[in-house]
Amino acid sequence: MFRGTYTALVTPFRDGAFDEPAFTRFVDWQIESGITGIVPVGTTGESPTLDFAEHTRVIEIAVQTARGRCKVIGGTGSNSTSEAISLTAEAERVGANAALLVTPYYNKPTQEGLFRHFKAVAESTKLPVILYSVPGRCGVEIAVETAVRLASECPNIVSIKEAGGNVDRISQLRAALPPAFTILSGDDSIALPSMAAGAEGVISVASNIIPREMSRMIQAFSEGRIDESRELHNRFYPLFRALTLETNPVPIKTAVSLAGRISGEFRLPLCEMAPGNAAKLLDTLRNLNLVK
Repeated sequence: MFRGTYTALVTPFRDGAFDEPAFTRFVDWQIESGITGIVPVGTTGESPTLDFAEHTRVIEIAVQTARGRCKVIGGTGSNSTSEAISLTAEAERVGANAALLVTPYYNKPTQEGLFRHFKAVAESTKLPVILYSVPGRCGVEIAVETAVRLASECPNIVSIKEAGGNVDRISQLRAALPPAFTILSGDDSIALPSMAAGAEGVISVASNIIPREMSRMIQAFSEGRIDESRELHNRFYPLFRALTLETNPVPIKTAVSLAGRISGEFRLPLCEMAPGNAAKLLDTLRNLNLVK
């Protein structure tokens, strides 16, 4: 069901508030560039610093702007099951096509706790649910066995975003999960090898600035044009690495700002890049002709 290239959208701010006009223009450009779908209010969208109303509003504007031209996957995860249920209900109300549920962070639940959490949210909604395992941020990953249990017991849990930085995990998941259950890479730098191991697309940070090229890379691999996909991977690999110079989403938001599409404003505790890292990022963007 969920295959292709999905952009984990940045959230633009201006003078401390959600910049709706900039966001609308940005979503339009993403869709015009051929993206499969968009993911508002994920980690890249600075979801921890948005309040409940803002969170819902970002998803609502994404849906209204998309107008059915691409899939909209609302980031509705939380480390509180009741809050995740409420956010998912709001995403469903405003017309999102699916919900992305990150592993609960900070409280580090057991695998049984994770199972019950995701099951409770899935049972509360009619939306398709995409699990999101990112142990580097959450301190715990969704075990393969837990993903299998959830796929078996919750018909609307249909996909997983795997962002553990380990292609071997893709192979393990693919071997254990039903064929119709899709795996999406959560790491741009290994999206291509992940597809070779069984992933069917990517939820991408880099596509905030290269949506057309990321879409081409994923589509080329899917259609058997391996040399073309490899060439695109190799060309933009320096960008993938530069976007990890500091904590996501700081480098990608800086890059999109340098390209003139949004402001470079953050909400604390996130802040601008250190000067040395910013210079490295700018050099990479210039070398790829992405900014002047």
